[in-house]
Amino acid sequence: MIRLFKVKEKQQEVLDNAKEKAPFKKQSAGELRVQRDITELNLPNTINIAFPNGQDDLMNFEVTIEPDEGYYKGGRFLFTFEVTPVYPHEAPKVKCETKVYHPNIDLEGNICLNILREDWKPVLNISTVIYGLYYLFTQPNYEDPLNHEAAEVLRDNPETFESNVKRAIAGDQWIGTTYFPRPDYY
Repeated sequence: MIRLFKVKEKQQEVLDNAKEKAPFKKQSAGELRVQRDITELNLPNTINIAFPNGQDDLMNFEVTIEPDEGYYKGGRFLFTFEVTPVYPHEAPKVKCETKVYHPNIDLEGNICLNILREDWKPVLNISTVIYGLYYLFTQPNYEDPLNHEAAEVLRDNPETFESNVKRAIAGDQWIGTTYFPRPDYY
């Protein structure tokens, strides 16, 4: 009979010790997929990824794109990514934090990229989105704009568009009624 009490005491001790330890957080399928996507990233030196909340929060990160060709060469553009637990069944939420003169990015940082909206499919991944953003800087599209004024200038007068982009990248400039601040990296 005494042995039975010792076994029960030992079981209670194991339970108490388990409660004292930090609970193990089970990763969602979305977190596992993001972890795999990020591990498999093979980015050129014009694109950088950072985790402002630390490596433990892979669902929120920043991507910096510095195009080395096209209208936006010489600029630096910061994007924030917020990935929901249901990823990859839902596209990540991406926002441009850099004020940019671009037909496919409005002045609030919303992005017109089809794979972030109606063309998203679970087979796509973080790399696809990052390269899609990079493509917007090498091939801006005036046919599906968010910034209609920039789209019209690109369509009707590419030289003026290029001048406006360079002025916006340099910062401390007004283009029309919009002020573009000087970037902090100059």
